[in-house]
Amino acid sequence: MPTEKHSILGGKVHVYRRENSSFWQCSAFLEGKNHRISTKEESLKLAKEFAEDWYLTLRGKQTRGELKNEKNLREGW
Repeated sequence: MPTEKHSILGGKVHVYRRENSSFWQCSAFLEGKNHRISTKEESLKLAKEFAEDWYLTLRGKQTRGELKNEKNLREGW
């Protein structure tokens, strides 16, 4: 099964499902970094809702200057 991809919020957030995975992932590019997380959802509708909430939380952290303190995938969350 090929990777399924969808964009939301005007292309600012991408929701995708990898081959051999039942869960949707989401990603967004902020402050020069690609941020990614699993939605832990099998439903595309619920995954899109999760991704929107997650992105708005990231934007709030960006506004408050807290985004730079977050660990990325390489640092082991």
